[in-house]
Amino acid sequence: MANHSQLNFQDASSPIMEELMGFHDHALMVALAICSLVLYLLTTTLTGKLSSNTVDAQVIELVWTILPAMVLVMLALPSLRILYMMDEINEPDLTLKAIGHQWYWSYEYTDLKDLTFDSYMIPTTDLPMGHFRLLEVDHRVVVPVNSTIRVIVTADDVLHSWAVPTLGVKTDAVPGRLNQTSFLTPRPGVFYGQCSEICGANHSFMPIVVESTPLPNFEGWSTSMSS
Repeated sequence: MANHSQLNFQDASSPIMEELMGFHDHALMVALAICSLVLYLLTTTLTGKLSSNTVDAQVIELVWTILPAMVLVMLALPSLRILYMMDEINEPDLTLKAIGHQWYWSYEYTDLKDLTFDSYMIPTTDLPMGHFRLLEVDHRVVVPVNSTIRVIVTADDVLHSWAVPTLGVKTDAVPGRLNQTSFLTPRPGVFYGQCSEICGANHSFMPIVVESTPLPNFEGWSTSMSS
């Protein structure tokens, strides 16, 4: 959960988010090296004496062509690797359908019989003590831990976006179209997100809460919700 003084990302709660945070740090190190080199060259140019002797133009052209190409390769290869990892969904353990409405979410567990529900934000006046304002919902999305969850996202009226930052998930909900994403939670916990598309007046009041729990607890919850 993020706090008011946090400068970095939230703690990663899925393998994909760990990869994204690693790539973020990698890209920052590349940017730091480039900035340091440019600063050094500017300093030596401004403080050094002017000279009429210049380096062979062919050498300069070779250097300023090869170095940027190497930098692009250093950024492109890990970026493409993560992109394919995020897009690949192999034999999910559970399929969840998320439908965006103005302004709440509906969920369907397509692998389970008769398990559908709407998820509304809990008003501040009804919020239990210790819960997060504008983030808690009346019905959480419950998933088993250490299981690959496929999420099919769509919308009923306007554009929405199903996003949970700590899981590394953000997928647009488009009316008349099915988009899909996936995540895996290696540990039990409660993860908060919000609609990340400006979908109307109450856009900021349709939060997402994903609760990861051991498989026996998930089976008990699904049985109670279906009955």
